[in-house]
Order: sequence, then structure tokens, then C-alpha cells
Amino acid sequence: MYRNFFKRFLDLLLSIVALLCIGWFLLLIALWLHFANKGTGAFFKQIRVGKNERLFYILKFKSMTDECDEKGELLPDAQRLTKIGRFVRITSIDELPQLLNVLKGDMSFIGPRPWSPDYLPYYNEREHHRHDVRPGISGWAQVNGRAIAGWKERVAYDLEYVDGLSLAFDLKIFGKTLTNLSNHRSVGVEKSGSYSFFDYRKAEWAAQGRQDLIEKAEKEEAEIMRKIADNERIR
Repeated sequence: MYRNFFKRFLDLLLSIVALLCIGWFLLLIALWLHFANKGTGAFFKQIRVGKNERLFYILKFKSMTDECDEKGELLPDAQRLTKIGRFVRITSIDELPQLLNVLKGDMSFIGPRPWSPDYLPYYNEREHHRHDVRPGISGWAQVNGRAIAGWKERVAYDLEYVDGLSLAFDLKIFGKTLTNLSNHRSVGVEKSGSYSFFDYRKAEWAAQGRQDLIEKAEKEEAEIMRKIADNERIR
């Protein structure tokens, strides 16, 4: 009953309450970021995989400028990260616009973090069950050290959550999230250029001599990204 009804009911109710309570704060942060980012906006969106592998756009506060070098290429992240951007990352305030995703039903407060669609071809059969539930703003993998856990551990935590989803489990994760935030522990975002899931899976398959699986997944990944790019052009 909780999985199929009350969880979504609580997400809807709490997201409305949260937006009513801190909407003024989000607006203030958005204005501050807009000027800190030199007029390039306060928000950005990324396409992610939701429940039942449906794609959606996740919202975040934009913590970096769009400054480029003389060749027209973006400067390194460290040079584009603003002071207020660093603050919203350290405190995970950059995740708060996802309250709108929770309100819409794309996400939940608690669940596996939403991953990029180009990871899908690299899943094994069991890993697809990550998407039996809505992705969350925080999750079991995150409160157990999202910045340090390897991909194998992250997936294991996510699947453990899906199998054991309950109100008690969600409350436990929520409590650990608050504790981690108060200690500024395991709340950082993944750095660009970090070891991605498909890198991990390719290395695993290569060690098994399964080049055929790598080639098949790469073709499927290219097709997924092509379709997404086509849809973006239509929009």
C-alpha cells in the first residue's frame, strides 16, 4: 500500500508544503545565481531516466558560468564555478529545484538517484529494476557515501532499496540525509570527467572477454542519444 499509493501521496503533499515554505528562498538563490552566472541563467536541466525507464528533465540550480576560452571552448569547471555556486553545491541546495520534479511526479523525495539514459544499454537484467520506483532527491546509496562508493556498491544499494522499500526505510534514509548534510559529508556532486557507469561496465566486460557486449551496448547508446538529440531539435 505504501509503495503504490501513500509514498506518492506523501511526496505530493510534502513537495507542496516545502515549496510554499521555502519558495521565497529558492527565488532569492535563483536571482543571486543569475547575476553570479553573468546573465546565463540560474537553472539548468538534464535528461534522466525515471520510473519504468521513462525519460524526463531533472532541474538543478546552475552553479557555473558559460565562460569560454579564445577557441570558444568552455573553461575548466574549476574556473567557471562561482562562489555562490560552490556554496549551493556544498550544501546540496543545487538539488532543491527538484522539488518541482517531485511535484510533477517525475521524482520522489527518496529513491535511487536518476541516471543518464546513455547508461541503459550497459545494465544487466537485474539492474533495470532500479527503475521500478521513482528516482529520488536522496537515496540509500547517497547516504552511504555517494562520493566514495564504487559503481558496484551504488547499484547494490539502489537494488536493496527497491527490494525493501517501506515507510520505515524512507524515514531512515531521510534521517541519514539530514545528518550527512549537517556534517557536510557525502553531499558533493559527481565531478565531470569522473569514472562513469559505462566505463565501469565496459571494463568489467573487457575483463570477461565480452567485446560483443561492449559493441552491442555502444550501438544502442549511440541510437538512444541520436533519438534524444532529434527530439531536442524538434522542441
